[in-house]
Amino acid sequence: MKKIIISTLAVSALFLTTSCEHDFDTDVKDIPVTSGEADFSRYVSLGNSLTSGYRDGALYSSGQNESYPSMIAGQMKLAGGGDFNQPMMPNDIGGFNNLKDAAGNLLFPGKLELKVVNGALSPDNLPTTTALDNISAGRPYRNMGVPGAKSFHLVAPNYGSLAGLATGTANPYFVRFASSATTTVLADAMSQAPTFFSLWIGNNDVLSYATNGGTNSQTVGTVTTYSAATVQNGNLNPATYKSNDISDPNVLAGSIKGVLDGLKSVGATKGIIGNIPDVTSIPFFTRVPYNAIPLDAATAQKLNTTLYGPLKSALTFFGQGDRINPVAAGNNPVLIKDNKLTNLSAQLTAALTTAGYPLDQATFIGNAFGQTRQAKQGELILLTASKVLGLDAITNQPPTASSQFIYGASFPIGDQLSLTADEVSNISTAVKAYNVAIKGLADSYNLAFVDANTKMKELDSKAGITWNGVKYTATFVTGGAFSLDGVHLTGRGYAIIANEFIKSINAKYKSTLPQVDPNKYSGVKFPQ
Repeated sequence: MKKIIISTLAVSALFLTTSCEHDFDTDVKDIPVTSGEADFSRYVSLGNSLTSGYRDGALYSSGQNESYPSMIAGQMKLAGGGDFNQPMMPNDIGGFNNLKDAAGNLLFPGKLELKVVNGALSPDNLPTTTALDNISAGRPYRNMGVPGAKSFHLVAPNYGSLAGLATGTANPYFVRFASSATTTVLADAMSQAPTFFSLWIGNNDVLSYATNGGTNSQTVGTVTTYSAATVQNGNLNPATYKSNDISDPNVLAGSIKGVLDGLKSVGATKGIIGNIPDVTSIPFFTRVPYNAIPLDAATAQKLNTTLYGPLKSALTFFGQGDRINPVAAGNNPVLIKDNKLTNLSAQLTAALTTAGYPLDQATFIGNAFGQTRQAKQGELILLTASKVLGLDAITNQPPTASSQFIYGASFPIGDQLSLTADEVSNISTAVKAYNVAIKGLADSYNLAFVDANTKMKELDSKAGITWNGVKYTATFVTGGAFSLDGVHLTGRGYAIIANEFIKSINAKYKSTLPQVDPNKYSGVKFPQ
């Protein structure tokens, strides 16, 4: 269970075709290319990792070359568009080897690649080889996508300060190419006086909450006191607004409005803005099912006798018997920790001691299961949980015949590795509010609009999206659209998004930019 196994049958399915039709039925490839009512001579893109071309858990050069703004800029060039300079990483691995946490772990490792381990394919980080560099001399950069940026970061001063990395107020990707330590992403975009812009921001305002299992966070709606001026100054109080919090919709809307007002002030009145997808529909949250614990009849019976039975009896005594149910042969729910549950550690320890368990064992089980329950259908197990599921919880190694506590089966995974129903609801509520605000701003500023949320839902459906006989879905690795980190797209996935932007630009500004061919871009790379 530790490894993400991809069968050869699934891999071969990547190369099967389903038809000669495709879903991009508004292509204008046979029409003369014109800019219509737009001017593409200075196109600037703003956003986060999705804009930068980030994929496979890192920003690296070949991924940047397949960023969706770069694809769009290539088509714009056919209609008078100018050069599109990107802040290129120095190699095709990515990461920074001089940025580490207090324990000495790399904060920005190299990209993920598939490797064959014990006959199974599994993603693993490549060792990063270079330190954080500074390429500000190569400005201006038209692609201003900053991995990790939330909406308010685009208007936050000092976000490109090298000194700010130590305090968490700066971002190394912006440090690389910012015009100064005190500037903002918006200011550097404004300095280029764009004739056309794209803005796709807001994913990280909820994604960091989701990818951390809703831990160390408040919930949507609790942070409502930030005025537009406060947002403009980037002074979000870290004492009340933690890094993994869901951004209040008013903060997001105020930040995006600030970006649009800034661009408008330098004459950039034509552009396109996209809404955000429901992040829980991407492979990072769908790859591992809630019932990912396969058991045979003998193992199930043993677990019921030694753990689940006594534990359920004790929990029932305290009125919490619905937390645990007996397991059976077949697929069973993952044991998760839910910090919202009443902590019954002390009560369980006492009950197990009374039942004859040695004190040390009773204490261990009591502490481990005080806030433990089985996951329910509709709740999500994060992709990162696949690294521990099935391991011995004591040794963090593959289990042996004497292993008593196995992550997911007889020992809970950490709260940061799952999303409960309440947490999924928080995410959905935030995304809906964000998208209402983004659509309202697009209409108010008379901009082209991309419904990225709907397009991602199409990818997540069984039908997926087909281009010239090749089908793309949100299935992890074999779906072709998502990279190995389960969050970001492949070159082919970014091409699908680029086409959505192009279609909306053409519809709004009467241009005839041709769409790109997703099949010509790269997908997941498999070992030779």
